[in-house]
Amino acid sequence: MKSPVHRCRDVEHGRGQNRAGSNCLQPEQRIPISKDVITSSSSSAMWFIRDTCGIVCAIITWLLVFYAEFVVLFVMLVPSKNLTYSIVNGTLFNTLAFLALASHLRAMCTDPGAVPKGNATKEYIESLQLKPGQVVYKCPKCCSIKPDRAHHCSVCKRCIRKMDHHCPWVNNCVGENNQKYFVLFTMYIALISLHSLSMVVFHFLYCFEDDWTKCSSFSPPATVILLILLCFEGLLFLIFTSVMFGTQVHSICTDETGIEQLKKEERRWAKKTKWMNMRAVFGHQFSLLWLSPFSTPDHGKAETYQYVV
Repeated sequence: MKSPVHRCRDVEHGRGQNRAGSNCLQPEQRIPISKDVITSSSSSAMWFIRDTCGIVCAIITWLLVFYAEFVVLFVMLVPSKNLTYSIVNGTLFNTLAFLALASHLRAMCTDPGAVPKGNATKEYIESLQLKPGQVVYKCPKCCSIKPDRAHHCSVCKRCIRKMDHHCPWVNNCVGENNQKYFVLFTMYIALISLHSLSMVVFHFLYCFEDDWTKCSSFSPPATVILLILLCFEGLLFLIFTSVMFGTQVHSICTDETGIEQLKKEERRWAKKTKWMNMRAVFGHQFSLLWLSPFSTPDHGKAETYQYVV
Protein backbone atom coordinates (compact mmCIF):
# COMPACT_ATOMS: atom_id res chain seq x y z
CA MET A 1 0.00 0.00 0.00
CA LYS A 2 1.50 3.31 -1.06
CA SER A 3 1.96 6.18 1.35
CA PRO A 4 -0.42 9.12 0.96
CA VAL A 5 0.85 12.12 -0.94
CA HIS A 6 0.43 14.40 2.05
CA ARG A 7 2.60 13.06 4.82
CA CYS A 8 1.99 14.05 8.43
CA ARG A 9 4.75 16.57 9.01
CA ASP A 10 4.73 19.95 10.73
CA VAL A 11 3.94 22.69 8.22
CA GLU A 12 4.33 26.45 8.07
CA HIS A 13 1.72 28.24 5.97
CA GLY A 14 1.85 31.49 4.14
CA ARG A 15 0.12 34.48 5.70
CA GLY A 16 -3.62 34.38 5.76
CA GLN A 17 -3.86 30.57 6.07
CA ASN A 18 -4.87 28.45 9.04
CA ARG A 19 -2.99 25.44 10.30
CA ALA A 20 -6.07 23.29 10.17
CA GLY A 21 -5.56 19.68 9.20
CA SER A 22 -7.91 20.19 6.24
CA ASN A 23 -5.24 22.27 4.50
CA CYS A 24 -3.12 19.13 4.16
CA LEU A 25 -5.77 17.73 1.84
CA GLN A 26 -5.60 20.54 -0.71
CA PRO A 27 -4.27 19.79 -4.21
CA GLU A 28 -0.50 19.64 -4.28
CA GLN A 29 1.69 22.38 -5.72
CA ARG A 30 5.46 22.76 -5.76
CA ILE A 31 7.61 25.78 -5.15
CA PRO A 32 11.32 25.89 -5.97
CA ILE A 33 13.65 27.09 -3.22
CA SER A 34 17.36 27.69 -3.55
CA LYS A 35 19.60 24.76 -2.73
CA ASP A 36 21.46 27.03 -0.29
CA VAL A 37 18.41 26.91 1.95
CA ILE A 38 18.72 23.19 2.53
CA THR A 39 22.49 22.71 2.11
CA SER A 40 24.32 22.28 5.38
CA SER A 41 27.15 24.69 6.11
CA SER A 42 29.16 21.65 7.22
CA SER A 43 29.19 20.17 3.72
CA SER A 44 32.66 21.57 3.09
CA ALA A 45 33.90 20.80 6.61
CA MET A 46 34.93 17.55 8.26
CA TRP A 47 31.96 15.26 8.87
CA PHE A 48 32.11 12.50 11.47
CA ILE A 49 29.31 10.74 13.36
CA ARG A 50 30.12 10.02 17.01
CA ASP A 51 28.26 6.72 17.20
CA THR A 52 29.92 3.95 19.22
CA CYS A 53 28.47 1.09 17.16
CA GLY A 54 29.42 2.79 13.89
CA ILE A 55 32.97 3.55 15.04
CA VAL A 56 33.47 -0.06 16.17
CA CYS A 57 32.13 -1.39 12.84
CA ALA A 58 34.39 0.99 10.89
CA ILE A 59 37.45 -0.14 12.87
CA ILE A 60 36.52 -3.80 12.33
CA THR A 61 36.26 -3.11 8.58
CA TRP A 62 39.80 -1.73 8.45
CA LEU A 63 41.17 -4.56 10.61
CA LEU A 64 39.64 -7.17 8.33
CA VAL A 65 41.23 -5.54 5.28
CA PHE A 66 44.60 -5.42 7.08
CA TYR A 67 44.24 -9.11 8.00
CA ALA A 68 43.60 -9.99 4.36
CA GLU A 69 46.63 -7.87 3.43
CA PHE A 70 48.81 -9.76 5.92
CA VAL A 71 47.76 -13.23 4.73
CA VAL A 72 48.01 -12.36 1.04
CA LEU A 73 51.47 -10.84 1.35
CA PHE A 74 53.23 -12.90 4.03
CA VAL A 75 51.53 -16.28 3.67
CA MET A 76 50.98 -16.52 -0.08
CA LEU A 77 53.00 -14.02 -2.14
CA VAL A 78 56.31 -13.48 -0.31
CA PRO A 79 57.14 -17.24 -0.02
CA SER A 80 56.17 -17.82 -3.67
CA LYS A 81 58.96 -18.92 -6.00
CA ASN A 82 57.32 -17.17 -8.96
CA LEU A 83 58.43 -13.54 -8.74
CA THR A 84 56.18 -12.36 -11.57
CA TYR A 85 53.13 -13.96 -9.94
CA SER A 86 53.94 -12.26 -6.64
CA ILE A 87 54.53 -8.81 -8.16
CA VAL A 88 51.43 -8.81 -10.36
CA ASN A 89 49.05 -10.11 -7.70
CA GLY A 90 50.63 -8.05 -4.94
CA THR A 91 50.30 -4.85 -6.96
CA LEU A 92 46.72 -5.62 -7.97
CA PHE A 93 45.59 -6.58 -4.46
CA ASN A 94 47.25 -3.59 -2.79
CA THR A 95 45.80 -1.17 -5.34
CA LEU A 96 42.26 -2.51 -4.85
CA ALA A 97 42.67 -2.54 -1.06
CA PHE A 98 43.93 1.05 -1.09
CA LEU A 99 40.97 2.19 -3.22
CA ALA A 100 38.56 0.29 -0.96
CA LEU A 101 39.88 1.97 2.19
CA ALA A 102 39.98 5.37 0.51
CA SER A 103 36.35 4.92 -0.60
CA HIS A 104 35.41 3.88 2.93
CA LEU A 105 37.07 6.97 4.37
CA ARG A 106 35.33 9.27 1.89
CA ALA A 107 31.95 7.62 2.53
CA MET A 108 32.45 7.98 6.27
CA CYS A 109 33.79 11.54 6.38
CA THR A 110 31.63 13.16 3.68
CA ASP A 111 28.46 15.03 4.59
CA PRO A 112 25.79 12.77 3.05
CA GLY A 113 23.49 15.72 2.39
CA ALA A 114 22.45 16.99 5.80
CA VAL A 115 19.82 19.71 5.91
CA PRO A 116 20.87 22.69 8.09
CA LYS A 117 19.78 22.03 11.64
CA GLY A 118 17.38 24.46 13.31
CA ASN A 119 16.73 26.67 10.27
CA ALA A 120 12.94 26.28 10.47
CA THR A 121 12.53 29.36 12.67
CA LYS A 122 9.52 31.64 12.40
CA GLU A 123 11.69 34.57 11.31
CA TYR A 124 13.47 32.58 8.61
CA ILE A 125 10.24 31.12 7.22
CA GLU A 126 8.75 34.62 7.08
CA SER A 127 11.82 35.77 5.13
CA LEU A 128 10.92 33.23 2.41
CA GLN A 129 7.86 35.42 1.66
CA LEU A 130 5.52 32.53 1.02
CA LYS A 131 2.34 33.32 -0.84
CA PRO A 132 -1.05 32.63 0.76
CA GLY A 133 -1.74 28.90 0.59
CA GLN A 134 1.90 27.90 0.25
CA VAL A 135 3.55 25.87 2.99
CA VAL A 136 6.97 24.47 3.76
CA TYR A 137 7.45 21.33 5.80
CA LYS A 138 9.69 21.21 8.82
CA CYS A 139 11.10 18.28 10.76
CA PRO A 140 9.92 18.35 14.39
CA LYS A 141 12.99 16.33 15.47
CA CYS A 142 15.76 18.62 14.22
CA CYS A 143 13.68 21.75 13.48
CA SER A 144 14.86 21.89 9.86
CA ILE A 145 13.13 22.97 6.69
CA LYS A 146 12.57 19.58 5.06
CA PRO A 147 12.82 19.27 1.27
CA ASP A 148 11.25 16.54 -0.80
CA ARG A 149 12.89 13.10 -0.53
CA ALA A 150 14.65 13.99 2.73
CA HIS A 151 14.34 11.69 5.74
CA HIS A 152 15.40 12.07 9.35
CA CYS A 153 18.16 9.75 10.59
CA SER A 154 17.93 8.88 14.28
CA VAL A 155 21.66 8.05 14.42
CA CYS A 156 22.98 11.14 12.64
CA LYS A 157 20.18 13.19 14.26
CA ARG A 158 19.77 15.12 11.01
CA CYS A 159 17.52 15.17 7.97
CA ILE A 160 19.44 13.75 4.99
CA ARG A 161 18.66 14.59 1.36
CA LYS A 162 17.92 11.45 -0.71
CA MET A 163 18.79 9.26 2.25
CA ASP A 164 19.13 5.61 1.20
CA HIS A 165 19.97 4.06 4.58
CA HIS A 166 22.29 4.43 7.55
CA CYS A 167 25.22 2.03 7.25
CA PRO A 168 27.12 1.23 10.48
CA TRP A 169 30.04 -0.19 8.45
CA VAL A 170 30.83 3.31 7.16
CA ASN A 171 29.46 4.99 10.30
CA ASN A 172 27.36 7.33 8.20
CA CYS A 173 24.19 7.71 6.21
CA VAL A 174 24.29 6.95 2.51
CA GLY A 175 22.78 9.99 0.86
CA GLU A 176 23.01 12.44 -1.99
CA ASN A 177 26.64 13.51 -1.47
CA ASN A 178 28.38 10.25 -0.57
CA GLN A 179 26.51 7.54 -2.46
CA LYS A 180 29.26 7.38 -5.08
CA TYR A 181 31.89 6.58 -2.42
CA PHE A 182 29.68 3.92 -0.82
CA VAL A 183 29.12 2.24 -4.19
CA LEU A 184 32.87 2.28 -4.88
CA PHE A 185 33.55 0.88 -1.39
CA THR A 186 31.24 -2.10 -1.94
CA MET A 187 32.67 -2.68 -5.42
CA TYR A 188 36.33 -2.65 -4.35
CA ILE A 189 35.66 -4.84 -1.29
CA ALA A 190 33.89 -7.35 -3.54
CA LEU A 191 36.86 -7.30 -5.96
CA ILE A 192 39.54 -7.83 -3.29
CA SER A 193 37.39 -10.59 -1.75
CA LEU A 194 37.16 -12.35 -5.12
CA HIS A 195 40.88 -11.83 -5.75
CA SER A 196 41.89 -13.19 -2.34
CA LEU A 197 39.61 -16.23 -2.76
CA SER A 198 41.20 -17.07 -6.10
CA MET A 199 44.70 -16.76 -4.60
CA VAL A 200 43.74 -18.99 -1.66
CA VAL A 201 42.54 -21.70 -4.05
CA PHE A 202 45.76 -21.54 -6.11
CA HIS A 203 47.89 -21.54 -2.96
CA PHE A 204 46.12 -24.61 -1.57
CA LEU A 205 46.70 -26.43 -4.86
CA TYR A 206 50.34 -25.35 -4.84
CA CYS A 207 50.85 -26.57 -1.27
CA PHE A 208 49.17 -29.91 -1.97
CA GLU A 209 51.50 -30.51 -4.92
CA ASP A 210 54.59 -29.29 -3.10
CA ASP A 211 55.86 -29.70 0.45
CA TRP A 212 53.76 -27.73 2.96
CA THR A 213 56.92 -26.68 4.79
CA LYS A 214 58.20 -24.97 1.62
CA CYS A 215 55.04 -23.21 0.43
CA SER A 216 54.83 -20.88 3.42
CA SER A 217 57.10 -19.29 5.99
CA PHE A 218 54.63 -20.37 8.70
CA SER A 219 54.09 -23.85 10.04
CA PRO A 220 51.60 -26.03 8.11
CA PRO A 221 48.86 -25.84 10.82
CA ALA A 222 49.19 -22.06 11.08
CA THR A 223 49.16 -21.71 7.30
CA VAL A 224 45.97 -23.80 6.98
CA ILE A 225 44.20 -21.81 9.74
CA LEU A 226 45.19 -18.45 8.26
CA LEU A 227 44.06 -19.49 4.77
CA ILE A 228 40.74 -20.93 5.99
CA LEU A 229 39.97 -17.75 7.94
CA LEU A 230 40.78 -15.62 4.89
CA CYS A 231 38.64 -17.89 2.72
CA PHE A 232 35.70 -17.53 5.12
CA GLU A 233 36.16 -13.74 5.31
CA GLY A 234 36.47 -13.39 1.55
CA LEU A 235 33.41 -15.51 0.81
CA LEU A 236 31.28 -13.71 3.40
CA PHE A 237 32.18 -10.23 2.24
CA LEU A 238 32.05 -11.14 -1.43
CA ILE A 239 28.40 -12.15 -1.03
CA PHE A 240 27.50 -9.23 1.23
CA THR A 241 29.17 -6.47 -0.77
CA SER A 242 28.05 -7.89 -4.12
CA VAL A 243 24.44 -7.78 -2.96
CA MET A 244 24.89 -4.25 -1.59
CA PHE A 245 26.56 -3.12 -4.82
CA GLY A 246 23.73 -4.57 -6.89
CA THR A 247 21.01 -2.97 -4.77
CA GLN A 248 22.76 0.40 -4.87
CA VAL A 249 23.14 0.34 -8.66
CA HIS A 250 19.49 -0.67 -9.00
CA SER A 251 18.48 2.13 -6.62
CA ILE A 252 20.47 4.65 -8.67
CA CYS A 253 19.08 3.47 -12.01
CA THR A 254 15.49 3.58 -10.79
CA ASP A 255 16.10 6.87 -8.92
CA GLU A 256 14.43 5.46 -5.83
CA THR A 257 16.22 5.27 -2.49
CA GLY A 258 16.09 2.29 -0.18
CA ILE A 259 13.78 4.10 2.25
CA GLU A 260 11.45 5.13 -0.56
CA GLN A 261 11.26 1.53 -1.75
CA LEU A 262 10.69 0.25 1.78
CA LYS A 263 7.93 2.77 2.51
CA LYS A 264 6.51 2.41 -1.00
CA GLU A 265 6.32 6.18 -1.28
CA GLU A 266 4.48 7.55 -4.27
CA ARG A 267 6.81 8.92 -6.93
CA ARG A 268 6.47 12.70 -7.18
CA TRP A 269 9.71 13.60 -8.93
CA ALA A 270 10.53 13.73 -12.62
CA LYS A 271 11.44 10.39 -14.17
CA LYS A 272 14.85 10.30 -15.87
CA THR A 273 16.75 7.73 -17.88
CA LYS A 274 19.07 5.26 -16.15
CA TRP A 275 22.09 6.92 -17.73
CA MET A 276 21.02 10.33 -16.41
CA ASN A 277 20.56 8.87 -12.94
CA MET A 278 24.05 7.34 -13.03
CA ARG A 279 25.53 10.65 -14.14
CA ALA A 280 23.70 12.43 -11.33
CA VAL A 281 25.56 10.28 -8.77
CA PHE A 282 28.99 9.81 -10.36
CA GLY A 283 29.32 13.05 -12.35
CA HIS A 284 28.11 14.41 -15.64
CA GLN A 285 31.04 13.41 -17.82
CA PHE A 286 31.81 9.69 -17.95
CA SER A 287 35.51 9.02 -17.33
CA LEU A 288 37.85 6.96 -15.17
CA LEU A 289 37.17 9.52 -12.43
CA TRP A 290 33.92 7.65 -11.84
CA LEU A 291 36.08 4.88 -10.32
CA SER A 292 38.17 7.24 -8.19
CA PRO A 293 37.24 7.94 -4.56
CA PHE A 294 39.42 11.05 -4.73
CA SER A 295 37.24 12.71 -7.38
CA THR A 296 34.24 14.68 -6.16
CA PRO A 297 31.31 14.25 -8.58
CA ASP A 298 30.59 17.25 -10.77
CA HIS A 299 26.83 17.50 -10.64
CA GLY A 300 26.73 20.42 -13.02
CA LYS A 301 23.91 22.86 -12.49
CA ALA A 302 22.60 22.59 -8.94
CA GLU A 303 19.31 20.83 -8.61
CA THR A 304 16.43 22.97 -7.44
CA TYR A 305 14.81 21.31 -4.47
CA GLN A 306 11.08 21.29 -4.11
CA TYR A 307 8.86 21.76 -1.08
CA VAL A 308 5.40 20.24 -1.12
CA VAL A 309 2.81 22.93 -0.52
